[in-house]
Amino acid sequence: MHYEGMVIRPPSEADSILLQVTTGCSHNKCTFCGVYRDKPFTIKDRAIIQSDLDYASSHFPTNSNMFLCDGDALIIPQKQLLDIFTMIHTTCPNVQRIGSYANAKSLSRKTVDELKELRELGLRIVHLGLESGDDVTLSRINKWGTSDVIIRECAKAQDAGINLFITVLLGIAGSERSQIHAQKTGEVLSLINPNYVGALSYMPVEHTSLEKEIQDGTFSLLSPKEILQELRTMISCTTMTRGYFYANHASNYLPLRIRFPKDKVSALATIDKALNGTIPLTPEWMRGL
Repeated sequence: MHYEGMVIRPPSEADSILLQVTTGCSHNKCTFCGVYRDKPFTIKDRAIIQSDLDYASSHFPTNSNMFLCDGDALIIPQKQLLDIFTMIHTTCPNVQRIGSYANAKSLSRKTVDELKELRELGLRIVHLGLESGDDVTLSRINKWGTSDVIIRECAKAQDAGINLFITVLLGIAGSERSQIHAQKTGEVLSLINPNYVGALSYMPVEHTSLEKEIQDGTFSLLSPKEILQELRTMISCTTMTRGYFYANHASNYLPLRIRFPKDKVSALATIDKALNGTIPLTPEWMRGL
């Protein structure tokens, strides 16, 4: 496979064929992210994609899942993307489920009908980084779009029958807006009502704008207790009528797997036990991105 640079994928795509159809991220301006800083955004050549599909067909002939890398493959123009999906099914006929990263920018370039076309060709899930439902925080970390825009674009994907996995970042608002960020994020998650939510804890990444703010003293990291308090507020303000809320990423201090709405009360009780010291937290040396 012709992978360029570091290739990342969601934990849930561990068993999927990873097909790199773009390099980098079309936005690539988020202050906290350093994944694609040294990798310019490009759409990979059709011949290379075909070569990788030929390899996948030979080496993973029974695998039914495929994930499109890098940062937001859905930004590819529709005609070109439909061609890639057709190539996938022609070369790897056993692939039934295709996933991709997306963001509000890439979804905004697609109509509901275009997303339905992709759904019919196997696009079953998109992973989208909300990070925060607080517009002040979204602006500060240089995300593309406001919370209203993100809600609107997520609704388009859902109208097309595509599942959503939304990620949020604990601690990304700093100490001064922690509780506002938590409350607003819970409210936005409730409005989106996705199939899955994944909460990660912000950990500084070298050579990013946000790391520089930490060094300059203009951004304050949260303590483990403050992270838990933020998580508690976020879950308390989330009224999803379905789906799972995962806070079991390696960066988190308290692993949780919550099925909404039935597990919400017990999850809050678990967090309270962690806050009062009854349940131990994940030690720092075991945390990582």
